[in-house]
Amino acid sequence: MSMNPPLDLPYILQSLGFTILFVGLIGFERQRRNKIAGLTTHLLVAIGAAGITMVQQMMVFDAIAFIEHHMHDNPEILEHADLTIERQRIVAQIISGIGFLGTGTILKTQGHISGLTTASTLWISAIIGIIFGYGLYTLGITVSLTTLFVLTIIKNFIRHNVDEHH
Repeated sequence: MSMNPPLDLPYILQSLGFTILFVGLIGFERQRRNKIAGLTTHLLVAIGAAGITMVQQMMVFDAIAFIEHHMHDNPEILEHADLTIERQRIVAQIISGIGFLGTGTILKTQGHISGLTTASTLWISAIIGIIFGYGLYTLGITVSLTTLFVLTIIKNFIRHNVDEHH
């Protein structure tokens, strides 16, 4: 996929489709374990992240088109191009915002802390939404499957080995 994919309906549907499919698996795993944030919460976080990432992409493409259109008449516009084209600004705010959302899933009772994994899955769900929003499908699928591997195989392996030693 190029750095500037067309933001047409097929692109949007493909990005959101991958987001729903792969983050849905993560959300389903959380819901199956009766965690505070389940399928719907994970999907809403990821779809929102994918959507705002696509909005950011459109803003970048619009800025590039504006600069290309006006640079012949106004060459000094190139001096300010770095202020106009910033792919990371909105994405950085998504990451920060999801951190606050995840904090709400963490509980401390009687010296026991719970909800850290769910907070992490909300965060990684937003990341996956961002990745699919950028159209980086191979990376998104790989991160999603790796996340599911950690949540299921590795977590069960660790739980099983800890239980054997107690």
